[in-house]
Amino acid sequence: MSNDDWQHSLYGDLGGGNMPLAGQLPQDAQPQQPYQQPPYQQTPHQQQHHPQQQYQAQQYQAAPAAVTAPAAAPAQPAAPRRQRPPRPRQLPLEPPAPVPAIDPALSLSPAKPRNGDPAAVRAGRALRRVLGSSAAREVELATATAKAIQQPITTGRQIAVTSIRGGAGKTTVAALLGATFTHYRRDPVLLLEAEPALGTLPIRTGARELRWAFDEIAQLVNPSMPFDQILGYLVALPEGGWLLPGSRGQIGARLELAAYQSVAVALRRYFAITVVDCESLPGELARSALSAAQSRVLVAPATVEGVTSTHTVLSWMSGLPRPMLPSTVVVLTETSPRPEIDLGKARAHLAVDGVEVLSLPYDRHLAAGGRIDTGRLARSTRDQVTRLAAGLLDRAVRG
Repeated sequence: MSNDDWQHSLYGDLGGGNMPLAGQLPQDAQPQQPYQQPPYQQTPHQQQHHPQQQYQAQQYQAAPAAVTAPAAAPAQPAAPRRQRPPRPRQLPLEPPAPVPAIDPALSLSPAKPRNGDPAAVRAGRALRRVLGSSAAREVELATATAKAIQQPITTGRQIAVTSIRGGAGKTTVAALLGATFTHYRRDPVLLLEAEPALGTLPIRTGARELRWAFDEIAQLVNPSMPFDQILGYLVALPEGGWLLPGSRGQIGARLELAAYQSVAVALRRYFAITVVDCESLPGELARSALSAAQSRVLVAPATVEGVTSTHTVLSWMSGLPRPMLPSTVVVLTETSPRPEIDLGKARAHLAVDGVEVLSLPYDRHLAAGGRIDTGRLARSTRDQVTRLAAGLLDRAVRG
């Protein structure tokens, strides 16, 4: 099935529905035990002819042949066809054992988390706030951004986050978007990890343990299941929202395209916003997720190589049958306190055909790795992430 056909089916299957509020949803729901059909055993009664069938056979055999007709061999009655019992669907009887998202020995590290801004920067910002310098302007901008993120949604929106290569900051951007949408919105937000090869989204979001993986959920969920049962298969995150991990940290885990498509269709109706952490381009799953999403993020390092490769990907996207560039945002991640390139020239080089280009500044808290604590992010990081979330949601709603 092509990406366009699946996208058309996705819009047809999930064309409406009211989204439930997060405050009205049970968070401690557990998945119901799936039903397993008992093995089929044939009874002695089923091993014999049905009485009505035996009676018809006897009547037919006892009927005399016609006198005027030449002798002909009478037709033998057809033996009753035995029906094969339906095969029971092989589903796990019990949930898999939970696996820690991070080694407990590492979680006991005595290192203190670092703030994104140095102490001098935080002190200067507090002083300006006390003196009233540009405070009104900051409040005005924050209010406008929050209003854009909180705009009403009639159907679930999907935002796909991908990159040109590993290590560009794709998972970090996906985790930041999920935390931002969860903070500003009251309806449910879901993060999908569509990269099973030792993805780090559970670590960045602070998930404590993993139980169900993507490929297992694909065999269980369907759009008719109650929402509380759906939540039993997901990971509740410490700062709100839910996560479906790509795997439980196994080497060689795979995620088939059909499994991703079925899960994305089944879960979309339950969540107002779904942020998909895709594999890197040009993988087939990443291309499918980009095609099905309503808005997209292309993450690249703020380097000469990153800008050059990103421009090539944007040129490829401009030639696709479905226009994607107007709903795409490029994020250039700065990996050092001093950018290695002229960011202004890089944005001008990439801003073609409606593409917006933002830069994610260097943040000491993000550079340290591990769980992202939004309270420790640098002020410039929070401003850029909220601006990114508002722009993506606006593009997703406008289509």
